[in-house]
Amino acid sequence: MLRQRLARFIARRKGFRMVGSVPDSGILVGAPHTSNWDFVTMLLVMWHDGAHPRVLVKRELFKGPLGWLLRALGGVPLDRKNPAAVVNGLLEEAGSGEPFRLILAAEGTRSQGEYWKSGFYRIAQQTGLPVVLAFYDPPTKTMGFGTSFHPTGDVSADMDLVRAFYADKLGIRPENATVPRLREEDAPR
Repeated sequence: MLRQRLARFIARRKGFRMVGSVPDSGILVGAPHTSNWDFVTMLLVMWHDGAHPRVLVKRELFKGPLGWLLRALGGVPLDRKNPAAVVNGLLEEAGSGEPFRLILAAEGTRSQGEYWKSGFYRIAQQTGLPVVLAFYDPPTKTMGFGTSFHPTGDVSADMDLVRAFYADKLGIRPENATVPRLREEDAPR
């Protein structure tokens, strides 16, 4: 309840309007990922409606007091060189029947890159949970949730939905955004 009040207070104070509502369960893509503040803004989006998500965060940040804080905020340390153990644990948790919300920054970095990471897509396929597109867009003073879909296996068609949704979402530092594209789209068939 305190988190929800805090999120609503901050959104009101900054003049942001919430769009959509938190899903009961899903693999949430937080984008554009262009700043260190994106973690905080996605938590505000989730907390606005009282949800407590899990958030994959690179393991290197879980040192000292920051590690304690990240865990308290729902952070899950991810060894990016060997993600299988963490992902398997999350898959098991997702299959428990309880509400499960996992936020991923699919861009994988705050600077412009060539491709998004495909983990959100694969985890959604493995769990049967929908991909939910979440955003924070300072120019329009909106934040929240938009399109959701179940991956069809047609990666290009599914990513066309993602690209269309994020086409007008700019994030905190638009110059750092990566166009939503997965390596799998360029792989020979």
